Amino acid sequence: MQKEHMNDFLTQLARGIAAQFGPSCEVAVHDLTREAEGTILAIENGHVTGRKIGDGASKIVLEALKDPSGVRDQLGYQTRTPDGRILKSSSIYIRGEDGELLALLGMNYDITALVHASGTIAQFTQTDAEARASEGDTEMIFSDVDDLLDRLIEKSCEYIGKPVAMMTKEDKVRAIHYLDEKGAFLIKKAGDRVSKYYDISKYTLYNYLDTAVGE
Repeated sequence: MQKEHMNDFLTQLARGIAAQFGPSCEVAVHDLTREAEGTILAIENGHVTGRKIGDGASKIVLEALKDPSGVRDQLGYQTRTPDGRILKSSSIYIRGEDGELLALLGMNYDITALVHASGTIAQFTQTDAEARASEGDTEMIFSDVDDLLDRLIEKSCEYIGKPVAMMTKEDKVRAIHYLDEKGAFLIKKAGDRVSKYYDISKYTLYNYLDTAVGE
């Protein structure tokens, strides 16, 4: 199938899925041959995450762009919006005949009201002996890649476990490699912002990227 026909089909499919499951179901088509700042080719019910056509990649899309050979479909995982809404998400990757990663069909269903209702019911049924389940580290979906980059930088600092002022050179090298693995440097001007955050020059940043990370 030619790329333009595939994109038309995915756009039609997104419209059909959104119509079937209603306004709480966002369906986005990402063109993975585009630059990270503008991968969204089509989107239905974009109010769920606040995104629109022409917006940039999510964290999971960045990771796919960084390592296309290693990605697999992810179904039924939990994400969040910056304003705290809880989503049930699925990501399906579309490849060409030669295995090239071409597109991603992403579905995000807003289950916030259902989760809150479930929590209310749990208050009546839970016993004192039962422990509360932890929410864990749930990924957020941003409408702007700049916000995503800010979050990735924060996560890189959390990954090291100490503030920048206390980091050694080795700590910063590990943090830079963490960002590289997450695809952060696919975002334009990421090098400038990461260099400023870690108080290093861009020359040093590139040296750190070339430095092997110890076990």
